[in-house]
Amino acid sequence: MLNKWNILWLLPIVIVFGFFFLYPLVMLIITSFHSGSHFTVQHYTDIVTNAYYAKALLNSLGLALIVTVVALLLSGVLAFFLARHDFPGKSIYFTLLTFPMSFPGVVVGFMIIILFGSTGIVPMLVQMLTGAKAMVFAYTILGIFLAYLYFEIPRIVMTLYGAIKEFDHSLEEAARTMGATPWQAICYVVVPTIFPIFVSAGALAFSTSMSAFGTAFTLADQFEILPIVMYNEFTLNFNIEVASAIAIVIGCICVLMNTAYRMMLERGGR
Repeated sequence: MLNKWNILWLLPIVIVFGFFFLYPLVMLIITSFHSGSHFTVQHYTDIVTNAYYAKALLNSLGLALIVTVVALLLSGVLAFFLARHDFPGKSIYFTLLTFPMSFPGVVVGFMIIILFGSTGIVPMLVQMLTGAKAMVFAYTILGIFLAYLYFEIPRIVMTLYGAIKEFDHSLEEAARTMGATPWQAICYVVVPTIFPIFVSAGALAFSTSMSAFGTAFTLADQFEILPIVMYNEFTLNFNIEVASAIAIVIGCICVLMNTAYRMMLERGGR
């Protein structure tokens, strides 16, 4: 039962939560349902029916899904190798691996431009070797994909590394004793045991890729995704109602992903 002292301790948290999260969220929702002085759901239906918004929605979903799958596969292999092997300079390698986590999205975008822009290092090097410029994709979907992988992989690796490192090796050894090959022991013992961590990392990667703005703002010149469309509607077209609806849609997709992740883990734990 709460006493007056507990209430006093909770009061600052409630005030901060209400003022900095709940109030802006409520105002965002209210704005998204207005057109002038009228209540409407047209802004939400436009996101699905309008070709421009619908394409941006599908692009965002597809990009987030592909980035999540590829990042999980690459990060899983890398985390497993790092957790199971020691080698000279491992600590330095870890430092370099986590280095991208300190970069804001805009910096990651500029790095892709420096590498794969029209005057980037790789295209100019290819031109010097072959006489024809190639590998220019900084402002395409491939450029955004590589940028998203760049900042997703370190996060997922660090999430998976601890779980793999702390895995009870006696379970794997028991499977090997019963005749399982090393690959079978990994697939049928190790992976199912740490599967919840994979799902958690995947949900986080999807939500981050779905809502990332800085990297997309730098690179999304030939490819429309929801965060950029939302920004354009708000700053260029002054269409605050549509921008609010897009923001709510992005938030709902991320919340649904995290809810599905929790439900999956709860069912798996029964």
